[in-house]
Amino acid sequence: MQLEMFVAVVEEGSVRRAAERVYRTQPAVSIAVRKLEEEFSVPLFDRSKRYEFRLTQAGESLYRYAKRILSLRKEATSELDDISKLRVGRLRIGANESISLHLLPQLAQTYLKQHPGTSLELTCERSESLLNDLKLRKLDVVLISFRPNDSDVDSAFVIRDELVLITRPNHAFAERGRVQFKELNGEPLLMMDVSQPSPWHKSVTDAFLRSKIPCRLQVEKAPIETIKKMVASGLGIGFVPLLCVREERARGELTVVDVAGFREERSVWLVRRLGLHSLFAEAFAHVAVAFGEEMQKHEDARVSNTMPVERAIPNKTAKIVMVKQRA
Repeated sequence: MQLEMFVAVVEEGSVRRAAERVYRTQPAVSIAVRKLEEEFSVPLFDRSKRYEFRLTQAGESLYRYAKRILSLRKEATSELDDISKLRVGRLRIGANESISLHLLPQLAQTYLKQHPGTSLELTCERSESLLNDLKLRKLDVVLISFRPNDSDVDSAFVIRDELVLITRPNHAFAERGRVQFKELNGEPLLMMDVSQPSPWHKSVTDAFLRSKIPCRLQVEKAPIETIKKMVASGLGIGFVPLLCVREERARGELTVVDVAGFREERSVWLVRRLGLHSLFAEAFAHVAVAFGEEMQKHEDARVSNTMPVERAIPNKTAKIVMVKQRA
């Protein structure tokens, strides 16, 4: 405020007009200028002639800096106002490969419709790396396929995912819609690429062991997108996350076949640092959870209409509640 009064005196050429400009009394403006001179121990105005406010060398220097400081204050106030109203800002999102390909684009589209002034910075890495970057404040939110057991983060359920068997539409399994696991005996199987032991990979191999049938691996360690294309071309069958084949199933390019007695589920979670979150991260969390709930409703309705009653999957959506994880 002292700098604002000082600049007003310089530009208006009198204390009276400066006081009117900053909506203060003349004595208040005079005191503000005097306090600045006392603080810097130099005169800011040459008072050799009465009523003439000519700047000294120190006054000229302070005037230049004061203009820049006041300009930065105005700029900062404007930007913070935009941020508080979610008009302008940045959101750094991390996701693993399957989520970044098959869920994040839809979430981003919905979010940006509501907050078009936001700049999104996207990172695709393995889940462990994403969580580390989140703790280091390199990311604001991450989307991963498990709920971290970490006391330093908040987690919100987004959507359930499951491992499903896919075939080409004209495969014998596709026509039946449901098979027993033992019927997979002899079928060429395409398996996902995993750089470390995967619970989903293990669940498939364990199921073959329980059924006492050999696992005929046609292709191993293939990316999910490659598996989908190979299955569609008739090279075999494969187990992939349901999230990754929604579009192909809707277009009739792939068929999801129910395997009796086999169910392996995982969930997509939105994770943030524990404590204060940015307004943009908060808004994205609401969009993600609401979007996941809507997707789950559609999936549950589809399952109810296409599967026997006893196979209908109950709705496992959650409210928008951030849960503190305990170690």
